[in-house]
Formats: sequence, structure tokens, C-alpha cells
Amino acid sequence: MVTHAAAPQPLLSIIVPAWNVQNFIAACLESVLDQMGPRHELIVIDDGSRDATLARARALIEARSDMACTVLAQDNQGIAMARNRGLACARGEYIVFVDSDDRLLAGSLAALEQAIDAHHPDVIACDFRVWLPDQEDKSHRVGLRYRPGLLRDQATILNTFFADRQMYVWAKVFKRAVYEQLEAPVFPPGRVFEDMSTLPRLLSQCASLLYLPHAIIDYRQHPDSITKLISETWCMDLAGALPVARGHLERLGVAPSVKTHFDIAAGYFYIGVVKDSYELPRASGRRVRAFIKSVFVESLFGDCASMLAAVQAGQTVSIDREHDARMIRQVERALAGNFVFRARQTASRKIKVWKRLRRTQKAALGL
Repeated sequence: MVTHAAAPQPLLSIIVPAWNVQNFIAACLESVLDQMGPRHELIVIDDGSRDATLARARALIEARSDMACTVLAQDNQGIAMARNRGLACARGEYIVFVDSDDRLLAGSLAALEQAIDAHHPDVIACDFRVWLPDQEDKSHRVGLRYRPGLLRDQATILNTFFADRQMYVWAKVFKRAVYEQLEAPVFPPGRVFEDMSTLPRLLSQCASLLYLPHAIIDYRQHPDSITKLISETWCMDLAGALPVARGHLERLGVAPSVKTHFDIAAGYFYIGVVKDSYELPRASGRRVRAFIKSVFVESLFGDCASMLAAVQAGQTVSIDREHDARMIRQVERALAGNFVFRARQTASRKIKVWKRLRRTQKAALGL
């Protein structure tokens, strides 16, 4: 473990979980270290990397002895457990997560400090940038739909969150005290959709939210990203996320509008996973669809008819109401086992798999 002496309580704890990212860890940590000051601490958790990630992280930290930095090493337990360990070690009033293949965009820590000093909210919601390093012209900013200013209405906070469907913990900067209100472990171990089950629970504990229209993270897109790997486990992890979030909202007694927005967001994730499942071998795909169907239906507060009625009546926060309505109708067809829907998805996914294989082959040949 590498640890540097720290000041009294920092304002911001920046937590970076890392695993087998030797080609990205330097750029990530430098993007943080270049912005750090006396009100910040950096915690890097190496999750059992088998490459040079840990050595490179230690070398960078050792060269910055004037900063409050810690590098921890643990056996491989997954990103959720790495985040949980970072939380346990953090001393800052607020928590900033940065994934180890991403970058903290310039000016982010200063912008967060100014927002905290002015408003001291329970959570700060930030924009981010989808970053394609090899196709910079396609990189683009993703803005949230919160209105400017300090929000203190729980329904507005949650409804807008579910309408945006940006389930990334690094796009939300929570007070550490908000994390401490949840039962440990905060991030469910071994799950791909750990953000999806955790973020609704965190936001539901917040009495205030400030939207900061500053892009905080360069969200790297690359073929090895976990979100690009379709497997039976990946698909079924959705089933573990929905009931956790739904149960927490139910116990809190959230407003009916929140329940509707949760159902619509769940519908989007459900239909996305159903479509992805057609890339799996036939038996695995069928097994996945049967399993997530039952869990999805049980996790809804209402049904497709009530979702569609709310959308058509203009009672929801929405990016595109027509798109929401189409999604709900697709969910209805998927749940009903509609033959046309299944045939289209089978053909569509086979074409996508073929195109991906062609791209891989061309890349291997240097074409």
C-alpha cells in the first residue's frame, strides 16, 4: 500500500477502482492528479490486476508526494467490491468516482468545489462526454434533463433520473453521508448492473440535488468495454438489479409518478436486454428471456397499459414521448412472445453479430 500524509477532512474523495488497465491508468490518474489541491484526496483500488496496472499507479502516486493519495491492492473481487472498499477508506465530505479507463475532464474538481460552496447539496448531477478516442469526431456530450438550480422535491429528482436513464455512479457526486445511509455493501458484489440497483436507492435518500451543467467525465468507448460483452450472466444481472431498486422505493412509499417513471425506465432496460439476448446461442437466449420476463413483470409497480396511458397523457418527464410509446408496445410484444417480434430480433441480431465479426477480422488484418 502506498499512502501519503493527508490534510484534515478533504472536501472531495476521488475513488478509482482499477483492474487490468495498464494502457489507460496513467491517463486516468493524471487527469485527476493535475486538478488536485489541498481539499482533495485520491484513493486507487487495484482489484487484483494481472498486468502492470498496480505498478504504474504506484509510480504515479509516488511522484506526487505533496498530495493526499492512497493506492490499495486487493485480490480480484470485481468493481463493486473495489468501490465498496474505496468508500470504506474515504474521508471526504463528497465522493467522486472515476472509472480507470476514463478521464476526469479539466476543471471538474474546481466546478464541483464551487457548486458545493454555494449550495451544499446532497448530490450533484453532472453531464459527461461519450468519448471515442479513435473517432474523436463522433465523441459527444450527454446532458441531463434537470432544470438549473437546487431541487428539493424527491419526485422531481427521481422522475428526471429515470427519464434520463443515465445509470452511471460517476455522473453523480453524493455526500459520503448519503452512502452511509444505505446498508452495506452499498454496491452489490458480482453484478454488472450494480449502478442500476444502487443509484435509485442513493437518490431516494437525497433531500436536495444540484444540476451542474459541466461535463465531468470522458466516458471511454472501446471494444473491450464490459457493456459490449453479451453473455447469459450479463443479461440475467438485470434481474438482480430491478427488485433491489423496486423494493427500496416501495419501502420509502414514493409518489405514484415515481413508480410510473421507474416502470418506464425498467421497460427500456428490459427490452434492451431482450434484444441483446438474441445474440446468445438459442438455448441460452431462451433461458435468459424466460427468466428476466418473470422478474421484470414482478418488479413493475403497474403494467404496460398504465405506462402507455401516462405517456400519452403527457404525465411523464420524457426525452421523446413517441419513442417511449414505441418501447412500451415492444415490451408488450416481447412479453406476449409475438412471433413477428421474435423473427425480427433473430434476423437483426444475426446481422449485427456478422458485422462485428467482419470488423474484428478487418482489424486483425490491419485493413
